[in-house]
Amino acid sequence: MTTWDYTTLAATYSLRPPYAPRAIDRIVGLAATAHPRAADIGAGTGHLTLDLLARGCRVDAVEPNAAMAEVGRSRTAEHDQVGWSAGTGEESGLPGFTYDLVTFGSSFNTTDRPAALRESARLLVDRGHLACLWNHRQLDDPLQFEIESLIRSRVPGYSYGLRREDQGPVIEKSGLFGEVTVIEEPILHEVAATDWLAAWRSHATLQRQAGPLFDDLVSEIERIALSLGQEVLDVPYLTVGWTARLLEGRP
Repeated sequence: MTTWDYTTLAATYSLRPPYAPRAIDRIVGLAATAHPRAADIGAGTGHLTLDLLARGCRVDAVEPNAAMAEVGRSRTAEHDQVGWSAGTGEESGLPGFTYDLVTFGSSFNTTDRPAALRESARLLVDRGHLACLWNHRQLDDPLQFEIESLIRSRVPGYSYGLRREDQGPVIEKSGLFGEVTVIEEPILHEVAATDWLAAWRSHATLQRQAGPLFDDLVSEIERIALSLGQEVLDVPYLTVGWTARLLEGRP
């Protein structure tokens, strides 16, 4: 995670859309215990952390960026079943053979994935599960289609990179996990237009590729959305994830 610096994005990152509840239910349901221990890697401002806590998990949240972790600690302050520490997907600093779940909420793509998989295997108990997931905007929605067209006209060669790629092959290639299951669950995000537009300022993939054009591009996205004259937007997303159980036999 060393090449991804979210410091300037932390203030608006918590405005990003929630994951589909059904997707989180399916992930937590993989654990064979009522109160699973979960290592939430790249926990950021606590989006997935809060979802796990709401379902009875005991969570160790790991986040390398101090600004993001500060927001995450504040958002989870009312919970007594969560701890925060600095670390990365490759070197979490957490104890081995401890967790029922190792989760990556929109963070697996920022890691050296083979190294992160080895670290995940070290953390998991026997028959524990790995899960990585992202929210994808539904690009066939009219508003999203217009915004996507704008982005690609301003940033030639724009790519979502690893976050929209199939994670199954890299998980299978590790030799550490069994059959990979794909999760796809839709969610309609009803959000104040001002909050949704503010969340665009936390879009790390766009910021990295747009460079100095980023602020102007976000301003153009704001113009498009505000031209609809709607205070509340209905924005369709698809929560996409991959899960796999640790193979028997410690790596």
